[in-house]
Amino acid sequence: MQVDLKQVLEAVEKETNIDTQLLINALKEALLTAAKKYYGDCSFEAKFNEETREFELYKYRVVVDGTGTVNVHREIPYAEAVKMDESLQIGDEVGESLSTAELGRIAAQSARQVIVQKMGDADKERIVRDFREKKHQLVNGIVRRFDKADLIVDLGSCEGVLPAREQIPNEKYKIRDKITCYVLDVKKSTRGPQVVLSRADPEMLVRLFEQEVAEIAEGIVEIQSAARDPGSRSKIAVFSNETSVDPVGACVGMKGARVQAIVQELRGEKIDIILFDRDPARFVCNALAPAEVTKVIVNERVHTMEVVVPDDQLSLAIGKRGQNVRLAAQLTGWKVDIRSEAKMRELMQDYKKVIAQIPSLGEMRSEILVNEGYKDPADIARMEPKVLMRLVRLSQEECDAVIAGAQELAVRVSRREETEDASAAFFDPFDIESAISTEAEDDTGEEREIQNIVEKTKLRPLQDPERVDVRSVPGDKLQYWMKIRGVGEHTAAVLQLAGFTDYQGVSETKVEDIAYRTGLPQKLSGKLRDEAAKKVGV
Repeated sequence: MQVDLKQVLEAVEKETNIDTQLLINALKEALLTAAKKYYGDCSFEAKFNEETREFELYKYRVVVDGTGTVNVHREIPYAEAVKMDESLQIGDEVGESLSTAELGRIAAQSARQVIVQKMGDADKERIVRDFREKKHQLVNGIVRRFDKADLIVDLGSCEGVLPAREQIPNEKYKIRDKITCYVLDVKKSTRGPQVVLSRADPEMLVRLFEQEVAEIAEGIVEIQSAARDPGSRSKIAVFSNETSVDPVGACVGMKGARVQAIVQELRGEKIDIILFDRDPARFVCNALAPAEVTKVIVNERVHTMEVVVPDDQLSLAIGKRGQNVRLAAQLTGWKVDIRSEAKMRELMQDYKKVIAQIPSLGEMRSEILVNEGYKDPADIARMEPKVLMRLVRLSQEECDAVIAGAQELAVRVSRREETEDASAAFFDPFDIESAISTEAEDDTGEEREIQNIVEKTKLRPLQDPERVDVRSVPGDKLQYWMKIRGVGEHTAAVLQLAGFTDYQGVSETKVEDIAYRTGLPQKLSGKLRDEAAKKVGV
């Protein structure tokens, strides 16, 4: 009985989900490998005949005059070639049909090896293709085994890895436990496709709300942003596209059923549902709940807000270990600095004391400028003359004198920072710990006094680099920043937590603003900006 090879290949395709053409190409490759082993180093071609449903093998040789040495594997004498075809000329290529039956066991073994390899490659490609469609989605699996601190999760068609840094702290699992994870990334590796999972990423919280809240799935309620301290507390900002729907109430559900289901999935993580507002100041006030806010001072130049709260609510606004204000800053994208009313009154006096040193201003005009948000001599030096004249009612001559005096005072204040930059140059440009601990020692007298006042009145940096936890940043984000020359895991985490998303963002930001947002010295911030600019230009 003759076997229909085409039907066999189609049956294999159905069983293994491997394309028939891929199998045909694999068999051709196996046939060519076997032919070279059996016939020697010749020029072969394998074809699949659709009519006869059989593979055909051809050997090709070039016609030569035959007067010199002839390579019998690749050349054929002219006298011998014309016996096959009288029209052949020297230099033509002639093909000869070879019997595949003679290849026997060699071809079978080669075919088996090639098909097994192709099936493995096709299976890997299928896994990558299927899970790339599930990237940034939730998947369910079963804990299969442990790889040191990582969890290996059975996802059905493949296994995923839940790295230690993407796990919720203090969350314990046993073999065969069911687990829901967020697909963080799908990538190829030498060991096959790797599906990277997460339970700590803020996007997992977003996907859980999309599952539980029908209004979100229908597009009536939208999630603006989310921030997490995994295992402890989360904040999520929502708004409604229909005035008749309360977005917070929709997410909470009847008697809190919807949000409680998510809390249970996250093993007791507290969730604050915040009403999003297009006014950044109101949004920040909402994000700081349950603390009450009495005043907000917005500085759009450095993207910061000074939030004033009653003295008895300061600890509530900051939260345990700064958790509440840190999550609010992540949620809103603004640097949030909390001040008590008593501290703010003290700082306002310090602000006025510095500004009053500018000629032609005096205490009353200094107070007006401070109340308008101009607290630094550099801010006044950059003011538009028309704005300054309108606010404090100055003549053109007085206005010029004020701006010139502000510029001079700003230069004196910056001397200390320049000295710190010079000191930082003695260190590796990305050695955070050493550079941060370096302080200038040569400021004395009046300049030192002015600097002390200014240091008190300045907003604190967005973060303390020494306290940054590398584990709080996803691995793919760390790897992205570590492509910048000299940047290690620590500096990468500092950049990510400062709100930068890409190289271009860093390269386009002023050095002083990078230093302000990251807490790094200006010298290091300048180095980072230069290196990021090089990456953008690649």
